[in-house]
Amino acid sequence: MRVLLACFCAAFAFVSTAASAAEPAPAKVDFNREVRPVLATLCYQCHGPDEKSRKAKLRLDTRDDAVKAGAIVPGKPNESELITRICTPDADLRMPPDSLKKPPLTPAQVDTLKRWVTEGASYSDHWSFTKVSRPEVPKLDAPPSPVRNAIDSFILYRLKQEGVKPAAEADKVTLIRRLYFDLTGLPPTPEEVRAFVADAAPDAYEKLVDKLLASPHHGERLAVWWLDLVRYADSCGYHSDNPINVTPYRDYVIKSFTTNKPFDTFTVEQLAGDLLPNATLEQRVSSAYNRLLQTTEEGGAQAKEYIAKYAADRVRNYGQVWLGGTVMCAECHNHKFDPYTQADFYAIAAFFADIQEPAVGNRGPGTPVPTPEQEAKLKALGEAITASQGKLAAAAKEYAEKADAFADVEKWTSPPQGKKAPAVVVVPADLKAVVAKKPADRTPAEVAKLTAFAQANAPSLKADRDAIAAATKTRDDFAKTVPHVLMTQSGPPRTIRILPRGNWLDDSGPVVLPNTPGFLPPLAAKADPKARYSRLDLAKWTVAPDNPLTARVTVNRLWRLFFGYGIARSLEESGTQGQLPTHPELLDWLATEFQQKWDVRHMIRLMVTSSAYRQSSAETPSVRERDVANRLFARQSRERLDAEFIRDSALAISGLLNREVGGASVKPYQPPGYWSALNFPTREWQKDAGEKVYRRGMYTHWQRSFPHPAMVAFDAPSREECACDRPRSNIPQQALVLLNDPEFVEAARVFGQKALAEGGKDDASRVAWAFERATGRKPTQQEAAVLAKVLEKHRADFAAKPAEAKALVAIGDAPAPKDANPEELAAWTNVCRVILNLHETITRQ
Repeated sequence: MRVLLACFCAAFAFVSTAASAAEPAPAKVDFNREVRPVLATLCYQCHGPDEKSRKAKLRLDTRDDAVKAGAIVPGKPNESELITRICTPDADLRMPPDSLKKPPLTPAQVDTLKRWVTEGASYSDHWSFTKVSRPEVPKLDAPPSPVRNAIDSFILYRLKQEGVKPAAEADKVTLIRRLYFDLTGLPPTPEEVRAFVADAAPDAYEKLVDKLLASPHHGERLAVWWLDLVRYADSCGYHSDNPINVTPYRDYVIKSFTTNKPFDTFTVEQLAGDLLPNATLEQRVSSAYNRLLQTTEEGGAQAKEYIAKYAADRVRNYGQVWLGGTVMCAECHNHKFDPYTQADFYAIAAFFADIQEPAVGNRGPGTPVPTPEQEAKLKALGEAITASQGKLAAAAKEYAEKADAFADVEKWTSPPQGKKAPAVVVVPADLKAVVAKKPADRTPAEVAKLTAFAQANAPSLKADRDAIAAATKTRDDFAKTVPHVLMTQSGPPRTIRILPRGNWLDDSGPVVLPNTPGFLPPLAAKADPKARYSRLDLAKWTVAPDNPLTARVTVNRLWRLFFGYGIARSLEESGTQGQLPTHPELLDWLATEFQQKWDVRHMIRLMVTSSAYRQSSAETPSVRERDVANRLFARQSRERLDAEFIRDSALAISGLLNREVGGASVKPYQPPGYWSALNFPTREWQKDAGEKVYRRGMYTHWQRSFPHPAMVAFDAPSREECACDRPRSNIPQQALVLLNDPEFVEAARVFGQKALAEGGKDDASRVAWAFERATGRKPTQQEAAVLAKVLEKHRADFAAKPAEAKALVAIGDAPAPKDANPEELAAWTNVCRVILNLHETITRQ
């Protein structure tokens, strides 16, 4: 019996052990992913980094403080005040208090915190504040799709863990349109689409990528992204919102991306190009970044207030663009959620205290920045003037040295009574004695004075003087066409103090010197420890290898351009209030790859040649069920084009687009009266003419208080502040813009003209031609039938209303063909308006 009992117990023990082994133990609680978000959202406001708002002298953002105060007893949740307070039914004791209007913790959150304390309550540094280290690339057995580079390894490894299959590769038409829109902001032509579809070479895709990356239009596409970040605009903002001269800075950005300037150089030049040794004109132009902020010209504005506003603006923008953080939250007090202190905020402001600018008033015209062609012409005009001046001086000297040059001087000054005098010259009194001397008796100084007098007054030299004056006027008039830019001028730095509660009237705060946030790696030590740090030091620190933020923030934003979402989705917030990266190892691998050479083009090429990028954007049932928000990147994203590219696309499809790169901003069509509320002074929009009207959308004049209404309808920012990402709204006004805005109506009419002239001999051929030109593919039978009905209906309508047809085809500056039938052209115009309004036309698939 004992033997049986022993055997039974042993068997039971074995089964129990096996059963336990079959059930994996719960994974250890991840502080950054599961605990910190709860504490940051519900606790840090009163028990976080900000000392002034801290309650009960309790900090929960650091382990030492939380344990010392008894809020957390590691391993003992029942003895931890934190757990007691979040679980108590007593409303007076429960945390967070009802007065904060915060939601109570969910049962799942409470359970997570209990398990975390039980496991020892270990803390981890926030992911973005830790040193960037290169993770190992995952190895995959039998991957479900090709692994073309490390990106695919990371994406597929995570998909395998989640049990999700990646989407199939998109068709070639979709791929070429995706690449063109993503890399240039423009659609491919039907001929380019057909050539790519027909190219069976194994490297056809990579060749297309390289071609587009080398295009100047790629520089324009990336410039739109960057100009949103740095809040580029053509007006100063605030009350008057008057024009400012900064277009050469935009050209610098386009050129930098077109030539693939290393991002670290790009950063240093913008922050401190004027401080570089022997700075070139281009490097000085790049420093215009520091002058892109809003400024006031209001007569009654307080200079001291606006100096404080400008300082805060620069800190906000620098913190957003390069650190990806909400540094601005530390302007009035220590950051409530992140380690930024108020002293950090003003220490960053101190880096920019050397910038010389008027606190109130006009910014001035800036520094001339001629193009190479303009510089050559100015040089030629100047040399011609100099040569003419030399010729005049020589003639005047010869004139003055003649023995009888001034013998007839009385005739110069005393013409016969009653007769016309060809010239009247008054000889100064101090020269009369010199004139009376014989030429041989005059001193060199006296000869020089006579020469100068003759050069300016001798009647026989008047033609030479007039020619020089005319040439000088020609040069000066031409010089007025040269673009100017508000460059950064450095001078003695202003004193920067911490402003208590951000109050510019309060000078009681301590003086601070330039420095970086204390929780991040320090600045490089100077040879003279007493030397003041400069903007150049800040710029170099920003792209230093040990800075954990810049590379992560930048590659995350680049990823968003090509995948629809960032790996960490909150592009403007890399701190504790932002979303955690879905693939932290991938993000760090990309960051370390970027830091090696700061090669933007290399990073983009890696992204767009990956299998992950080439996926279809269509949802499969399993993806819809498991990853509806596409956080695993199991498929590509689908989104509407940016405002500028919708306009560019319509103009390109119609053939109207002016593809000139760089140069001054332009003013295309805009509704009359839109600027009626623009004051100090009042202004009217003066539309440009000719080819300027058809330039790319990025060159449209950017008025901060009144951005172009068609741009606004499609979510373009005002650029009063940094825009890390654009929203994607879906409102009726967008369809109305595409149907009725003169630039889109004109584009549709010219598109219709081309369909009639080039699309074939019959309606069906022309409909198919137009549809393919806009979408890259032939219409389905149903789509062709719908468009045929549209054509039939509008033919009948315009045949009955010829006056409306004439009015429609007269819209826009581009003239309709004189021999065109207005009713027929109007009908085709409306067909093309429908095509330009299609979801597929304005969407990156």
